[in-house]
Amino acid sequence: MTNLELENKVTAAVEKVSESLVSINSSRYERRFPFGSVPMEGQGSGIIIDGKGLIVTNNHVVEGAGRVQVTLKDGRTFDGEVVGSDDATDVAVVRVDSRELPSAELGDSSQLKVGQFALAVGNALGLPGGPTVSLGVISAMGRPLPGAEFIFEGFLQTDAAINPGNSGGPLADIEGRVVGINTAMIPFAQGVGFAIPINTVKRITAEILEKGKVTRRWMGVSGVELNATISRRYGISVDSGFLIADLVEGSPAHHAGLRTGDVIVDAGGRAVKQTKDLLFALSQHNTGYALSLTVVRNGARLQVSVSPEEAPPRPRFQQR
Repeated sequence: MTNLELENKVTAAVEKVSESLVSINSSRYERRFPFGSVPMEGQGSGIIIDGKGLIVTNNHVVEGAGRVQVTLKDGRTFDGEVVGSDDATDVAVVRVDSRELPSAELGDSSQLKVGQFALAVGNALGLPGGPTVSLGVISAMGRPLPGAEFIFEGFLQTDAAINPGNSGGPLADIEGRVVGINTAMIPFAQGVGFAIPINTVKRITAEILEKGKVTRRWMGVSGVELNATISRRYGISVDSGFLIADLVEGSPAHHAGLRTGDVIVDAGGRAVKQTKDLLFALSQHNTGYALSLTVVRNGARLQVSVSPEEAPPRPRFQQR
């Protein structure tokens, strides 16, 4: 591919994804001593996922907003209604009263490869004159980010510039398909931005539209992903799995007889090699039914049945 062909490919992708890009302005009141309640303005981006008025953005863009205003590329402005949101994944769904909107083509984030081109599109810094575009690559996949461990796929990391105002906007591939929703950048780092994989966004959006909220299953354990180094250090007979470091007294895990030091290697017939494997197994399991776990304890394999409950409220996702 020549430079001109690549350039034409990029500009076509930008034009395609920009049609469904929106600017989101939110306002809310916060108590600020000694001034009392003061108005606070927020600005971000969003992407139209359904021509009948559904828009996806970041939770932190609209969280606590008393008013949400959505502006389309053609200049039309609508009042938006927050249908639902999920602070753990930083996803929110907004609806506007319109039935003929240009919706984005959503890609498949499971098919992404490190090194492929990525386009971050959004209303960076709220500057006038149309959207801001930055070109980079997918730098890494499956990245964890504190406060968002319920993203089973992990975050997409990109060196495409993500700035304030880009939040909620699309990360697209070179075909103009949305593969992620831009959510965070690391201050003082060069070329380190994060996006929520679009497959995660699809799943969270579907649950919000169906139930009005996102519910999760909870066992009451915390721990670390096991690796060969940790196994050698503590004399554990397996070198992958989820090592229980702590559990909540009175939790489903506690009632099931799990102990600190146990290694969960299978959940519901699904091998557990990483934390996200256990979380995914929990997400697929119906609350109120027992989940079969295979655990390694002192070199022996045991079968344990635990009955997950709905997860208690979590601290909100912190934007970086």
